[in-house]
Amino acid sequence: MAVREIRLYGDPVLRTVSDRIELIDDKIKALIADLIDTTKLPGRAGVAAPQIGVNLRAFSYNVDGKVGYLINPEITELGGEKTLVDEGCLSVPGLWHKTPRYEFARAVGTNLEGEIVELSGSGLMAQALQHECDHLDGMVYLGRLEGDERKIAMKNLRDTDWFLG
Repeated sequence: MAVREIRLYGDPVLRTVSDRIELIDDKIKALIADLIDTTKLPGRAGVAAPQIGVNLRAFSYNVDGKVGYLINPEITELGGEKTLVDEGCLSVPGLWHKTPRYEFARAVGTNLEGEIVELSGSGLMAQALQHECDHLDGMVYLGRLEGDERKIAMKNLRDTDWFLG
């Protein structure tokens, strides 16, 4: 359908817990198509609905050549060690920081037909599942940073030319 503009850190929609999708209609089908189109651009591992200004629980992903989506996703399992991984976000352009993430993640949601879909993986898939579900819970990855990394990130954020906070 369309590549949508990404909302930037500071936009209230990024701090709002997203509403569940109760009915799959043409508007939801269009939303999913837009999420997928927006995620397909090079260098993008995922886009959550709040990042395009929609307060609904859905995201798309583009990991290891696989593109898809989940509606009403919930993390059902986190495993392995919590490690620091380089992470960035389309809503926080230009900043990358060491973010604590579990090595493995599993999420369950539905597809447009209402069927249960399960996604799981390690590496980038685990990171994407955690990152996108965080967006649906009103959290940007900067909120996961700890100690000095958080202080550095906040300074870097203030030094960007796009942050108005």
